[in-house]
Amino acid sequence: MTDTTKYDAVIVGSGIAGAIVANELGKAGKKVLILESGPEIPADRSKYMQTFYTANAKTPESPYPPQTQGAVKNDDNNPLGLPDPATENTPRYTVLQVDAWRKPKQCYFDYTPQETGIDGTSLKAKFAFASSYERIGGGTTWHWLGTSLRHFPEDFELNTLYKQGIDWPGGADFYQKLVPYYEKADIEIGVAGDKTAVDKLYKQFSVDPQNTYGDFYNFPMPGITQTIQDQLYIDTLDDMQYDGNPVFVTPTPQGRNSRPGERRQCAGNTNCIPICPIQAKYDATVTIARALQTGNVDIRYRHVACNISLDPNSQQVSGIDYVTYAHQDGVKTGCGTAVGKVYILAAHAIETPKLLLMSDKNPGFENGVANSSDQVGRNLMDHVMYLGWGLSKDPIYPYRGPLSTSGIESLRDGEFRDKRSAYRIEIGNEGWQWAANDPATTLADFVFGQNNSQLNGNSVNEQGQQLRWQQASTKPFRKLFGQELVETLNQVYTRQVRLGYLIEQLPDPENRVQLSTTLKDNLGFPRPLVTYRLGSEYERKAFVSAKQITTELFNKIGATEYTKPADAPKYSGNDVTSTNFQYKHDNGDVDNFKFYGAGHIVGTYCMGTDASNSVLNDRQQSWDHKNLYMVGSGVFPTIATGNPTLTIAALTFQAVEHILTDLRQ
Repeated sequence: MTDTTKYDAVIVGSGIAGAIVANELGKAGKKVLILESGPEIPADRSKYMQTFYTANAKTPESPYPPQTQGAVKNDDNNPLGLPDPATENTPRYTVLQVDAWRKPKQCYFDYTPQETGIDGTSLKAKFAFASSYERIGGGTTWHWLGTSLRHFPEDFELNTLYKQGIDWPGGADFYQKLVPYYEKADIEIGVAGDKTAVDKLYKQFSVDPQNTYGDFYNFPMPGITQTIQDQLYIDTLDDMQYDGNPVFVTPTPQGRNSRPGERRQCAGNTNCIPICPIQAKYDATVTIARALQTGNVDIRYRHVACNISLDPNSQQVSGIDYVTYAHQDGVKTGCGTAVGKVYILAAHAIETPKLLLMSDKNPGFENGVANSSDQVGRNLMDHVMYLGWGLSKDPIYPYRGPLSTSGIESLRDGEFRDKRSAYRIEIGNEGWQWAANDPATTLADFVFGQNNSQLNGNSVNEQGQQLRWQQASTKPFRKLFGQELVETLNQVYTRQVRLGYLIEQLPDPENRVQLSTTLKDNLGFPRPLVTYRLGSEYERKAFVSAKQITTELFNKIGATEYTKPADAPKYSGNDVTSTNFQYKHDNGDVDNFKFYGAGHIVGTYCMGTDASNSVLNDRQQSWDHKNLYMVGSGVFPTIATGNPTLTIAALTFQAVEHILTDLRQ
């Protein structure tokens, strides 16, 4: 049935973008409806915490629904017990599904077939998509790290400066227009940062000669205290240069309270991904609560948008159809149509194009709503990550505090950018948790006589280690217990260091989200069909660079490197590699690499300057339907070099002004 309430705006999705739109419109006196496919926001997070505590795998999505009981975990074909997405009403992609990418009963995504007859260096090779997201009230901010960086001005004109990728609409001028909205985003999220350090970065690096970034940059609260590991890099990098750029550490602006306020002060819990137990870290439920307090915003959970209807005469959106459910694996309980004056899609960079492509029943738009350009779903991007890890000479005591408090931002731009991707370097405080699944892996090695960590046995001595528990060892892999085990683990865990490289990926129209013709969810809707590859040498050369500078950085701080080389990729048969690839150097040498996902899913409904090559104009408004807006990470023409959330928020504040202008007409 059609909803009888008259709304000014209907929003699909309640992540950070949808929440900001709802709050701003609600404050302006507009009546707003949010359709959220996932379950409601819990009154407190204790149940999510309990789910996290009891989960065997502490993945980004482990605390959260939607979830069903899943498969039997002793099934040889499904050892992780992943639920069949066909039995779930709002399935979503998870980190544990990355290595199950060709198994439709375990992986939400369908994938296009792999090329035949290709080797490990082929640019045509297709990979598993390596980043996950949430379909719940509050969206993916439930499991973000909190890193709140602005893009550099150069990020908006990659093609003009370096003849790579494309420019954002207006290029550097777009950045200038976005600056005041960045300030609003800082306030909304509650960013803690060090203005002096950011000013130093911009002045020393000279990416912003007018210093407009620094002029506007007044953080709502002081920065989070840096760690002992951060200080180790600060003290030892000195005048290090790389690819013509200075290399220095900058404290990371982040969306967590450094002092008490609307949220509690950060208490140093180490599980910021996936969940802050005291909500010191911002998530979109904060903004949703503000929106509801305006009295003008309604939110309906377990309402799955399934079709966008167009008026046959005006081609404007006339309503968004939805279905409802009560239980994740239950039957459909109802259906309806939400009607408003304007419509805003904020369902993330996978689910938004899926909805647009599902809406193919409109004459003239048989390929989906807002898709006259055939660009909906294209240019799927992520920061592909390289990880490097080692042991410091002296204890630096990781596994404490936020997962990252500093990074090396000075390599995010430079003349090298015409030849290879830029990257920022994240300094990780979680030891080898991400890199090697520690503390579990090293513990198991010394208890059961294994060597998955590379720390047990003669192999370490061959690398020149002088660790006292190996001096008398005559066996390759030892089994320890008691005091010797405790001392061994203490010497390892207290010295673990990790670097993560967020490598920019160029837009590629062949990297895309389509609709599966064979796989559906429990409600009968098609699941996403994903094509994903590293389709240029540009990104791959950045992995070579990251490998090189990792060794240089570890040598600088006196750490011994344990970065584990990836296995050679396999692209045929039953053992298809999910995220491994090769790079062949000019001299014939070959490096094997494994990439990781940063959780930065962008592109798929990008802004542009022309209706023929983009989905949205620079107002984030559909070229095809004037009362349809889209917000969120999917609007990015390029992924740029900074974590995207702050820019998502800034762009959303900018879009709200355009939406309000249209509603006043």
